Amino acid sequence: MNKKPTPKYSPEVRERAVRMVQEHRNEYPSLWAAIESIAPKIGCVPQTLHDWVKKHEIDTGLRDGITTGERERIKVLEREVKELRRANEILKLASAFFAQAELDRKLKS
Repeated sequence: MNKKPTPKYSPEVRERAVRMVQEHRNEYPSLWAAIESIAPKIGCVPQTLHDWVKKHEIDTGLRDGITTGERERIKVLEREVKELRRANEILKLASAFFAQAELDRKLKS
């Protein structure tokens, strides 16, 4: 089963789609109804547009959640923690190696 590649939408298209939902939201009985109406006009599935709307609402403080900026910061910090743990492991191994070498040197003397 080959999955079709999902099309990539430019930030401008995403912003326009979200803006359309916001502008026409009150013309529909629900948010989902507005999304279902607008998504085909943009060329995406309703769930994708719904995700964009939710993300926009989080980023603008209308909905609770982790903003895009916070999410990027978390990724950076997680990468940094991983690198630091790797460096600590290397330093521990080097320290043990040199400690053993010092013991061996003292025993030979």
